[in-house]
Amino acid sequence: MTNEKNVQPLRSAQEIEDMRWALARYASARDVFMFNFGINTGLRVSDIVPLKLSDVKGKQHVIITEQKTGKPKRFLIPKATREAIEDYTRGMNDNDYLFPSRRGDSYISTTQAYRALQKAADALGRDDIGTHTMRKTFGYHHYKRNKDVATLQHIFNHSAPSITLKYIGITSDEIDATMEDFAL
Repeated sequence: MTNEKNVQPLRSAQEIEDMRWALARYASARDVFMFNFGINTGLRVSDIVPLKLSDVKGKQHVIITEQKTGKPKRFLIPKATREAIEDYTRGMNDNDYLFPSRRGDSYISTTQAYRALQKAADALGRDDIGTHTMRKTFGYHHYKRNKDVATLQHIFNHSAPSITLKYIGITSDEIDATMEDFAL
């Protein structure tokens, strides 16, 4: 992770499906669940990996303390994600980590999460995938569906709408496309 990459969101349903397929094929069920959880909650990977079953089981809202900011954050777990949690955690104990490490009694590191995503990205021939891809994918699709940068800025805790739009990869080409057929 030493060389900086231009990490991008997955912009189409097909790209998301391809990533799920590659994670299932080249990583593990844990990593597929991590990816799905990440793209459906918009949380940073550093806030996802330490979660325990008791943090999310049977809950509609979860309150965490963000690793990066130290601030409390309340977020809704979407219905489909709550159902996925039920399926994924069947047989787990409340005290178990959602993303257990194969070594020791802890959770995977953000580096391990990155490696899993990287393995899948390599299989797909992509060099623009990282842990922020999950958060950016959430943001990109939330914005496309709702066209509400203010809400997304609040979700991401960004200081300005321009930061949010840049973060989720709303490019000048996409901005131009909104103007192409504009006429009053």
